[in-house]
Parts: sequence; C-alpha cells; structure tokens
Amino acid sequence: MALYRNVLKMSSYQLKRSIASLSALSETHQMLQKTCRDFADGELKPIAGKIDKEHFYPKEQIKKMGELGLLAVTVPEELNGTGLDYLAYAIAMEEISRGCASAGVIMSVNNSLFLGPILEWGTPEQKDKFIKPFTGGDRVGCFALSEPGNGSDAGAASTTASLQGDRFILNGTKSWITNGYESEAAVVFATTDKTLKHKGISAVIVPKPIKGLELGKKEDKLGIRGSSTCNLIFDNCSVPKENLLGQPGFGFKIAMMALDAGRIGIAGQALGIAQAALEVAAEYSSKRLAFGKPIVKLQMIQNKLADMALRLESARLLTWRAAWLKDNHKPYTKEAAMAKLAASEAATFVSHQCIQILGGMGYVSDMPAERFYRDARITEIYEGTSEIQRLVIAGSLIKELGL
Repeated sequence: MALYRNVLKMSSYQLKRSIASLSALSETHQMLQKTCRDFADGELKPIAGKIDKEHFYPKEQIKKMGELGLLAVTVPEELNGTGLDYLAYAIAMEEISRGCASAGVIMSVNNSLFLGPILEWGTPEQKDKFIKPFTGGDRVGCFALSEPGNGSDAGAASTTASLQGDRFILNGTKSWITNGYESEAAVVFATTDKTLKHKGISAVIVPKPIKGLELGKKEDKLGIRGSSTCNLIFDNCSVPKENLLGQPGFGFKIAMMALDAGRIGIAGQALGIAQAALEVAAEYSSKRLAFGKPIVKLQMIQNKLADMALRLESARLLTWRAAWLKDNHKPYTKEAAMAKLAASEAATFVSHQCIQILGGMGYVSDMPAERFYRDARITEIYEGTSEIQRLVIAGSLIKELGL
C-alpha cells in the first residue's frame, strides 16, 4: 500500500520515467532508487530552496542519509558501509541530487573522494580510524588536491609535507575544498620530494581540527550553496607518519584514481539536476495556457522537451556504463570522463531550456528553475573541467588506436 500511495503522488511523467528506469535495474537497485527518491521528495526537495538561499549545511538530512547508508555506498559492511556497487552509487547520487544538489555533492565527496582512496589504499588501522566513523552521517571528510596556483594542473602541488622524525610537517594552501568547514578529516596531497615532480606527491590523512590548520573564508558561490567551500591553510601542521596513505610518491596516482571514480558520482549529480529540471518544465508546460491551449501542445515546446530528454537519457546510459565497467574491474577512465562530460553538459542544457520554457517564471526564485541552472554550472568545472574531460577521452582513444 505504501508503494501504491507513493505512485499516486507521482506526476504521470514521473511514473512513466520510474517504470522505464526500474525495468533496466536489479531488484536491489530498484529498491535503492525508490528509497532515495522517497527520501529526496520528503526530506530534501521541500527545503532545497531554503538551503540555497540561506547557505546552510543540512546537517539533519545528512545524518539521515548516513542512516540510510548513502554516505558509504560502496564501503563493505564490515567497515560500517552499505556494501553495494558503483551502479548503486550513481543511482543514489542522481536521486538525492534531484531533490537537492548540495546534499548530492556532500554525499559525493564523502563517498568517492574521501572514503574511496582510504578504502583502496589505507592500512587496517587507517580504515578503522578514518572509514568506520565516517559512514553514519555524524562525520564527513574532504579531499584536498587543488591549490590557488593550480587546478587542472594537479601535478604542480606547491604544498609540502616534510618528514621530520616520525611526523609529517605540512605547509601550504589547498583551495576549493568542498565540505571544508563541516569535514573532520581530509585526504591531503602534498609534495614530499620536489625533484620527482608529480611522482614526488604523496597523500596524507589529516584529522580536523588540528593545530597548524586554519580554514579560509567560505566562498560565496553561484550554486551548490549548502556545502561550504574554502581554503585549507597549513602552517607547520604536524601529523603522524602513519597517516601516509599508500606509499611515498603515490599521491598523484591515488588522486587520479579517486577522480576517475568521483566522476561517476558527479555525473549522477548532474543527471539529478537535469531530471529535476525536465520534470519542472514538463509539469509547467502542461498547465501554462497560451493561444487557448497548454503550451506543451506547441511544437516548439515539444522539440525542447524532446531534446532535453534525449540528452538526459543518453548521459544516464553513459553513466551506468561507466559504473558497470568499474564494478566489473574493467578500465573505465575514458568512460567515466565521457559520462561526466555528457551529464554535466546535459544538466546545463536541460536547466537552460527549463528556464526558456518557464519564461519569466524561470528567472525568479519563486520557481526552482534558476537554481537548477546555477547548480548545474559547477558540474562542468569540479573534478575535472569539460576541457580536461575531452583531453582524457582523446588521450585514451589515441592510446587505444595505437596512434
């Protein structure tokens, strides 16, 4: 009966989309999709506008997401995780981001950029200390790679980690750190040997707060305002050498692997934004009258909806393919870049067209269309810009062709 009541609450478009999507998924993935959709509709969607306007961190909702297992989707159960796969992660990211893109990025960073590297490279002691307490929503982590002088050039890290006795001493500034204020630990990438360039970068787990680490001001961003973004400023910050993640000099490799996986999550976030925008546009056009009939009957509006749906569904299939490849231990770097590129550009396009369909109503904050557009823009920038994704795709293709 509960499922029946939920179905009755759906618009006809949502119902058809739900049936079409579910038919391609396993029973486990169907249950996850429905759970996340119900949570997003009940807990996130009603406050998404408030989160955006007031720039507040939805702590209560993040805690509930942790209780649902959404902050550690691919972490094994013995480490307090959910024990699901990356397809599940992509599906969950889409549904949560459909309700609130800020909640989506908080979830994304904790799953793939913080827990992911520790799960792959961490020692048993590191996993006990930095995974188990970060799965339930009470605590989240962050990922510190970018710097004021580098973004796409991730190998040019000027932050240093000097080994002095049994401790690393960190100095430098990391920028654009998502969850910077709320996180209680960070995976930090710093140069341990300047002579080796990118092969001299190492990854260190830094608990927060800690002496020698200050937070910069919160950035006033175009979108995704529920998650803080700031600088991490290290000034002789001392951490035990056992906090080294992996081997010395493995940092660049760890970062690139984390970003490959993270791009699947960001693709899911972008899909959620696009899905929300398409639903708003479809619903509005079915009720808005012009020339004596709903504007959805106008061929121009139908063309827009068709193009929006085409880009969205195409990007979703690319995202699910990238997740399938990762889950089956096959190379997926190119496909993750394709998914992130297609989904982020689809999100920008679909949210733009949503505003066009709503007209003046799309330009005011009384409707969520303008928020979708602002939230979508960052998906083409963080975890690798669209330009970087094209370089990754081209580089992989050239290698495959033996050129």
